[in-house]
This record gives sequence, structure tokens and C-alpha cells, in this order.
Amino acid sequence: MPISSKMSVAKSELVINVEGRFDFSAHQDFRSAYEDLEGLPEHFSVDMTETTYLDSSALGMLLLLRDYAGGDHSSIKIVNCNDDVRKILVISNFGRLFTIQ
Repeated sequence: MPISSKMSVAKSELVINVEGRFDFSAHQDFRSAYEDLEGLPEHFSVDMTETTYLDSSALGMLLLLRDYAGGDHSSIKIVNCNDDVRKILVISNFGRLFTIQ
């Protein structure tokens, strides 16, 4: 399950790409994608263009990212979700915690 990340040129936004299944097997790679940085970006974006599945552990990982990024003061977008992934996020009320695009 490949997880990759890329910092913007201005170092203000980190984009994390999730490919394939987003489940517990991605835990360490997902955390490393944002914890192994120099400094904390202002904005985070989780790109799920290539995400085919997510489960409750993935929801927990997104919550850990939110805590790391500043909790209620964080700026995190979840973008490019397919219909199945979006449905899980909506049912879980993640629209209240994240910007889902």
C-alpha cells in the first residue's frame, strides 16, 4: 500500500497520496508521511484519487493526523474520493472535522 507525500514549494502545504487499500497495514507509512518533516506545514491535503478502500483504522489514522496538525485549529482537506470512500467519510461525520472535496 503505497503512501507518498510532497511538500509545496513554499512549505505551507503537505499533500499525502494514498494508493490502494487504506487500512492498518498503512499505519506506519502514513504516520511517517507527516511526522518525518522539518517543521509543521499550515495546511494538509490527503489525496485519495487512487484509494480503493478504507476501514475504521484509516479513520483513526486521519484523526491522528488531525491531532498532529493542531486539532480544531488544523487545516486538512480530503480530496478526490471515489463514491465508496466518500460515503464512509460522510457516514462517519468526518465532514465536521475535515474539508472533504
